[in-house]
Formats: sequence, C-alpha cells, structure tokens
Amino acid sequence: MVRWRTGTVTRHRNTWTGAVELDIELDRRAPDDPEHVKALAYTELVGTPLPGDRVVLNTNALKAGLGTGGYAHVIAIPDRLPEDTDPVGHIVKARYTPLQTMLLAADEEASPHRDTLATADDIGGMPVVAADLHSALPAILAGVHATRPDARVAYVMTDGGALPAAFSRTLDALRPHLAGTVTTGQAFGGDLESTNIHTGLLAARHALGADITITTQGPGNLGTGTTWGFSGTSTGEAVNATTVLGGRPVGALRVTDADKRDRHQGISHHNLTAYGRVALVPADLVLPAELDPALREVIDGQLPALTRHRVVTVDVTGLDEALRALPVKLSTMGRGLDADHAYFLTSAAAGRHAARLLPRA
Repeated sequence: MVRWRTGTVTRHRNTWTGAVELDIELDRRAPDDPEHVKALAYTELVGTPLPGDRVVLNTNALKAGLGTGGYAHVIAIPDRLPEDTDPVGHIVKARYTPLQTMLLAADEEASPHRDTLATADDIGGMPVVAADLHSALPAILAGVHATRPDARVAYVMTDGGALPAAFSRTLDALRPHLAGTVTTGQAFGGDLESTNIHTGLLAARHALGADITITTQGPGNLGTGTTWGFSGTSTGEAVNATTVLGGRPVGALRVTDADKRDRHQGISHHNLTAYGRVALVPADLVLPAELDPALREVIDGQLPALTRHRVVTVDVTGLDEALRALPVKLSTMGRGLDADHAYFLTSAAAGRHAARLLPRA
C-alpha cells in the first residue's frame, strides 16, 4: 500500500535535468509524521511544482529511511495539472502503474534511428564495461578518459535500481562527458529509450556512436543477502548480451575491504554469482596492480569461482588523480573515495582496460 500524504511546497531546494528537489510542509496524518519533508518531483511525469502548490505524495521510501531513495515523491499537483502532451512513441514504461509513461524507442518506426537500428545486428567489437552498482559509473568513465581522452563513451542504464534516469544527480553531472544515455527495460528518461539490454547496446553503438559503453543499474540496488536475491544479476546478463552482439565484455569487479558485511569482502558475492554463474561466456575481469596485500589474498581465494573468465591486472598510474578530478562526489554505500579506495580504483582500472582495447588513434 502506498503511504499517501499531502502537503504544500515551501521552496525549491535544487534542480537538475528532469527533476526538482522540494521542501514540503506536510499535512500530518499520523503522530510520527514530520512537519516538513524533502521531496522529489520528476518534471516529465508530473510537471514542475511551484511554491504554494498543494501536492500529493508517496512517502514509502521516506518512511523506510532508504539511503538512496529516501525522498517523498510527488505523485500529482492536483490543483494545477500540467498541460496535455501527445505521446511521441509507442512503448510504455513503468507499465500498468499510475505513472506509466509513453516514450519513443530508438528503434521504433517514428525514431530518426529506425533505419539504422532496424538492420543492426552487432556492435562491432565494442568494449562494454559491466558493473554491479551505479556508483561505479563515474569511476569507470574516469579510467577510460584518463587513458583515451578522445573515446566516445555511452551509458546504458538497466532497470534493477532507480527507474527514472532523472533520479541520478551523478548522471546529470556526467552528461557533458558522455556520448549519451540509453535507458533499458522499465528504466526511462535517457537520451534514447530501448526495450532491453540488447537493443540498448545496439543503440549505444549505432545511434550514439559510442566507442565504449558502460552498463550498470540505476541508483539503488535490491538485495536480500541471499545467493540469488539481488538485482545485480543483470551484470552477468550484460556480459552475455555483449558477446551475443559481437562485443568485448569487460567486468568491473565490486572489490572492497571497507564493507563490514562478510559477503561483500574482497569480491562481492553479487559478482561471484553474476560472473560465476549468470555469465555463460568469458569476460575480462579487471584488477588493479596495486591492492592492499591482505585484500589481494582474500580475492585470490575467491578467483577459482570465476575460472570461466580472464583476470587482467592493470597498472593504475594516474587513476587516483583522475578519480579526484571528477565533477561528481564519489560515493558507494555511503563511503567516499578515501573510505573505499579499492572499490573506485578497481572500477577505474576496468575503464582503463576497456580504453586499451580500442584501436590506436
């Protein structure tokens, strides 16, 4: 059941592409309701709430205290509905929910990319870097551009985490450094839309002209602490799709010695399942040449679960500086660059390896 609330917008806190962050004075219905809440409105879905507007809210994530998605979400501005707009496409995302939206797929008839994508059947050896968490995206991009500044990099966002691309302030800040974003499956709001990971990769290559593509979930990650109960199985599926389409899969390993949970120490158990059991074809799994010896010992004990793949060791000269120069603040599970350096360095090393797979300029 949706935890419904109403309130009044008091101010705009921040805005970025496709979203506005608001302060809301809440109409309190329960004794534990706060007087004010922070809320997010996706402007392409509900319009732009203004100070003084009454809004209808979903406060489930706020009540649950979710670290990634702990906002109230604006469902409607009931007294000032946005103007009608005619759908430009025929695919529906967030299907059969109250906020389903109709969008133009990159390969459907009305798309300017239709003729190209209707006959596209492979991605021509393009390196595709697959990662579990959205937080790896900027680090992988840093590794690519520290090695090949001229490389055109696209981002394919899968639907295991946040569905709206507009939720990601990281992605908004990285837009000038990307050839574009493709949102796949139920995810929406990219520069291009696709129905699945396969058409997403084809669109990245042939419509956005990418040399390299990075694919991760949107922000957030569903996990139950069990072997199979997590949304990052999509990492292994991306490896399979890349190979089917004639690309070169590169795995960005989720490596840490900072996470207090044993199942994520060394190589996360998410990767051990996704690469070890979901991925049915080999990928290049990348490790930095410089890792703490104790962490490397843990990893070496886990690598037999990944024998299908090629483990590649990459020098990391200059990558720390590239990570610190990014236009976004790095954070994973609440830990920044210095608190979880191995995680971000490993992601950057995967980007460097992908860049080195490109033909010489």
